Amino acid sequence: MLEVMPMSIKLERGQPGHLLVSFDYNEEIVRKLRTIKGRKWNPREKKWVLPDNQKTVDELYELFSNTRIIDFRECQGASKKLLQNEELIRKLEIELVLGGFSKKTIKAYSGHICRYLEYYQNKMAPFSKELIEKYLLNLLESKDYSHSYVNQAVSAIKFTLKNVISSDIDITIKRPKTERKLPEVLSQSEVLKILNALDNKKHRAILFTIYSAGLRVSEVVKLKVNDIDSERMLIHIVQGKGKKDRYTTLSEIALTELRNYARKYRPDTWLFPGENPREYITERTVQRIFGNAKIKAGIKKNVSVHSLRHSFATHLLEGGVDLRYIQELLGHANSKTTEIYTHVTQKSIQNIVSPLDLIAFKSKEERGN
Repeated sequence: MLEVMPMSIKLERGQPGHLLVSFDYNEEIVRKLRTIKGRKWNPREKKWVLPDNQKTVDELYELFSNTRIIDFRECQGASKKLLQNEELIRKLEIELVLGGFSKKTIKAYSGHICRYLEYYQNKMAPFSKELIEKYLLNLLESKDYSHSYVNQAVSAIKFTLKNVISSDIDITIKRPKTERKLPEVLSQSEVLKILNALDNKKHRAILFTIYSAGLRVSEVVKLKVNDIDSERMLIHIVQGKGKKDRYTTLSEIALTELRNYARKYRPDTWLFPGENPREYITERTVQRIFGNAKIKAGIKKNVSVHSLRHSFATHLLEGGVDLRYIQELLGHANSKTTEIYTHVTQKSIQNIVSPLDLIAFKSKEERGN
């Protein structure tokens, strides 16, 4: 029987206002936990007790970005079911790891199954065709959930049925169409304002690299020093989304920023190490860097650090770069994904004259004659 992965942390709800954290003893984990405000050790439970709030949870995920956090908070319905739920989630996470799924997918699928189990907390065996379809229909009918969220729930349940429960239940519910939303794009002047709002050399190097190469935040944090090829002016993305390697462009300006940063910070293995030099910087930290720069630059648009990637693609397209090359730089497996940028580019739209302006122009001509 497979055992739980080493270096994992279990997160549960305790008494009102308390989170319980447990793990096999590890000095590094203990050291990090001691930095969290309000933490205390419960000798009777043999668990750490932390304040139950979002700030604490965010801090936990940031401190332990390279450690498995098994979150059972949403699986704690009826007490008689807790052990059963824990065992199922444990098996699910192991199967996902063995299947090569990313940490984000593992967390998302585990969360969906926890919410499903919580929905049927009074039933000991809630995995039946009728109950599954009832749950999914409830998600579909709720206006609070996006279509992509419901689609992911369907995928999580199907994976669990096939790989964890070994059930041949056939879910016949129709998947909702994924909503087509256009990405929010910054203008070139807005990008410059954000980049120039940064004073810290490390922060500048991170955001300059993201925009100049069109990187995902998950890719920039995992860059290593030897991934920067200054002779060929390329950045090597190792095992990006979809477990794929690729090369993307290295900008001269971004290289200058990287060199300015490297002279001061002397990175060794990770290009952008975190507080612990043996670990890379967390995605949440990069998101905060962007958020602070956006505010300082006075940008009011509802944009995130990922908008720099969208802006990179859109600006290349507006500059005349072929869509196929942009697809390669972004690492898109499907050209349909890249084609969305044709809907936000201003290159062709700006050349279209509104019929209102045509009418007004014709009227002026007639009056002039």
